[in-house]
Amino acid sequence: MSAGGARRGAGPPDGGWGWVVLAACFVVTGFAYGFPKAVSVFFRALMRDFGAGYSDAAWVSSIMLAMLYGTGPVSSILVARFGCRPVMLAGGLLASAGMVLASFATRLLELYLTAGVLTGLGLALNFQPSLILLGLYFDRRRPLANGLAAAGSPVFLSALSPLGQQLLERFGWRGGFLLLGGLLLHCCACGAVMRPPPGPGPAPRTDSAGDAPGEAEAEAHADRPGLRLSEAPPGGRTRRRLLDMTVCADRAFAVYAVTKFLMALGLFVPAILLVNYAKDAGVPDADAAFLLSIVGFVDIVARPACGALAGLARLRPHVAYLFSLALLANGLTDLSSARARSYGALVAFCVAFGLSYGMVGALQFEVLMAAVGAHRFPSALGLVLLIEAVAVLIGPPSAGHLVDLLKNYEVIFYLAGSEVVLAGVFMAAATNYCPRRARDSPPSPGSGGGASDDEDAEAEGDSEPLPTEEPRGMEPLEVRSPVAGPAEPSVEAEPEPGPAPEPV
Repeated sequence: MSAGGARRGAGPPDGGWGWVVLAACFVVTGFAYGFPKAVSVFFRALMRDFGAGYSDAAWVSSIMLAMLYGTGPVSSILVARFGCRPVMLAGGLLASAGMVLASFATRLLELYLTAGVLTGLGLALNFQPSLILLGLYFDRRRPLANGLAAAGSPVFLSALSPLGQQLLERFGWRGGFLLLGGLLLHCCACGAVMRPPPGPGPAPRTDSAGDAPGEAEAEAHADRPGLRLSEAPPGGRTRRRLLDMTVCADRAFAVYAVTKFLMALGLFVPAILLVNYAKDAGVPDADAAFLLSIVGFVDIVARPACGALAGLARLRPHVAYLFSLALLANGLTDLSSARARSYGALVAFCVAFGLSYGMVGALQFEVLMAAVGAHRFPSALGLVLLIEAVAVLIGPPSAGHLVDLLKNYEVIFYLAGSEVVLAGVFMAAATNYCPRRARDSPPSPGSGGGASDDEDAEAEGDSEPLPTEEPRGMEPLEVRSPVAGPAEPSVEAEPEPGPAPEPV
């Protein structure tokens, strides 16, 4: 602990309590991404009880995903205002309450409001704060940490899908929803361990009343990672910026946002339709539910492996191209498997899809952190999730409507695959174009470029005004002292006049 205290403020710890935070982020990510897909096991029972079509039942997962993504800015503001831990505790309670209330629903609208809105909002309030805090604990090992945390999605997907099928057969969809609501209370336990990392924070300073609130402010600022301090006004007070909208002017962020929009249109469609597609092809219900488990098993291996690969010194500067390659592989898998009808062909599709899907999941947030910097990541993540929510509301519901209209899944796989391929091509082309524009154009001090070096410089610039407010009680002579070392000469110069008169 003494060594850790001596190095306090040097940077993210890259370990320590960060491994506990990583384990909690693993669980939260598993619920956030695996739960909306696992709910698709109950779609046929919902269609039978409510007399609805597949597109109507698919809106439950779509609204859940839309709330997970669309409330990103709200989650960023709440984290900046209250900190990660309280937001995650409240999110766990909301997610659980949504599924419990959904078990008493008598209309589809009630399912949309409970399982869709409430549970989706609760998952969002857990998912985004966990990613923000994970980025504060890891820097050098960040690609590996992101890959390990993202592995929670396939682990929980491979477990929740068969579990949901068993709950459906034994207790019906109402009993299954009730028990899944109790399972979501584990998110509260994950939020309880989300302790902010040790950091220097603002140094203590005395205000006009004479007290020194610096330590309390440092602790409060460390617990609110999304908070940015703007320049101090003439009165000396700093204003809090809960959501940094200047990131929208960053070209790297714009490229990433467009890529995520195109990707979200088709990335989740095959996973949501897979179980019902297999059932319509004559596959038994238990074997059809096991297909999602196959995707999960392959995904479990792909995400940590891809995260470790992206952390290599030669590949980390080119992580954006690796991300575009993963998108291309995922889209081509959908296109080549559009006519798969036999169980063996569906298993082969699940293996290829799980591999490429795991690569996308392991790299997506690492690319965003590298593009905008860690200090602007909370605001950038919230805005990206909001943009992705629009695509999620368009993609899966439209696919379900086309299934009801055409009674054919082949067109759905072609559309989803082409959208993901387009996202990968756009990402690679735009990434290759933007750095050239950045090198050709002269650097401007106020530009919000996309490189991580610029963001680090901006982060240092943001942290410099804080110490300049501290020397209020110091004398002007010490403030205007030369750069050669103002503290040491002043301490050594005071004892010299004492012994000087004694020899005389």
